[in-house]
Amino acid sequence: MTAAAPVDTGRPDMAALAAELDAADPLAEHTRRFVREGDVVAYLDGNSLGRPLADLPGRFARFIGDEWGTRLIRRWDEAWMRRPYDLGDRIGALVGAAAGQAFIGDSTTVLLYKLARAAVDARPGRTEIVIDDDSFPTDRFVVEGIAAERGLTVRWIRVDRAAGVTLEQVEAAVGEQTALVLLCHVAYRSGFVADVPGITAAAHAAGALVLWDLCHSAGVLPVGLDAAGADLAVGCTYKYLNGGPGSPAFGYVRADLQGALEQPIQGWMGAAGVFDMADRYQPAPGIGRFLSGTPPVLATVALEAMLELLEQVGIDAVHRKSVALTDFAEQALAAHVLPLGEEGQRAMMASPVAGPHRGSHLTVTHPSFREVNARLWERGVIGDFRAPDGIRIGLSPLSTTFAEVELGIALLGEELRAALAKG
Repeated sequence: MTAAAPVDTGRPDMAALAAELDAADPLAEHTRRFVREGDVVAYLDGNSLGRPLADLPGRFARFIGDEWGTRLIRRWDEAWMRRPYDLGDRIGALVGAAAGQAFIGDSTTVLLYKLARAAVDARPGRTEIVIDDDSFPTDRFVVEGIAAERGLTVRWIRVDRAAGVTLEQVEAAVGEQTALVLLCHVAYRSGFVADVPGITAAAHAAGALVLWDLCHSAGVLPVGLDAAGADLAVGCTYKYLNGGPGSPAFGYVRADLQGALEQPIQGWMGAAGVFDMADRYQPAPGIGRFLSGTPPVLATVALEAMLELLEQVGIDAVHRKSVALTDFAEQALAAHVLPLGEEGQRAMMASPVAGPHRGSHLTVTHPSFREVNARLWERGVIGDFRAPDGIRIGLSPLSTTFAEVELGIALLGEELRAALAKG
């Protein structure tokens, strides 16, 4: 196959626009607060793993020297026993939850299991769990496992993978047999933002509970859990909350549901008297009953640092920059990538158009993108390949400049042009 003649990519204009946007960005100063050393010239994967804050070495040194090193086990009584709830409340505030409804602990998968199992057991006699067929694999796998354990049926919603699940689809899927609806607030593949209030109301009208996966929304856009009447939510902390690889997940349980749900992994940290060493398990009152094992305190040091920054800036300001970044990325793709190749062989956008249904990442697709993404990594442009043919451009607002978005997408265009020339 012969590639089309080179096109005028418009890169100088886009580079100039990026410089103007960076100069006018009210949050620009914060990009310097993150580690930016090494060979990376454009980090476009902040929706998978956020950059570390530059002051973390000092924070870890103080934690090890002052808290762990000198206070030793006494620090549990002084502060660490409260840490899952204190940090939970701070994350809760970012996603629109009043205090006493969120906690830190376990991985995303474990928390999804605990809350989903608790939810279906709280709806005895109902036989179905509703989930869409393009939810993140761990969500789908957890649901399949719970359905097998409890003798339930999974009702799949078939979604457009360039979009996501709609209110109308949920309304058509739920009914008197629905125990639980489990959906992602922001679709991991396309970045589609689901209608949390509308879908929650539709599920409630059918008598079902709703569990929201906030992994691609917590820390980057407002969620409004309490305002929507949400039941349950789970999210990770290593994406837009920059907690580091493997940092613990958070869970949310609406206050009036806490006494009605029995979580299935009964551990000593969720007991009414943690140090009573009781003969039988008695769940703690309130949100504490959803803990299981010892909180991963050391793994929350980086998370706490990012929460301080998010609280300083405010989630609304972060979301405004997210919108500006995705709008600019769409322009850069139109200039550098989408025009390349012959008709029928061009890359395509696989994300919603600008507006309320677009999160903080864009996906663009082309059959050559697995190889293209590998070459980009060698050049220091870190995007995220998602099978079978997509590259996600994830834009973490506080650590991402418009200039690196422009450079990264321009180099994506170069590598696609090279792939097309090879045929």
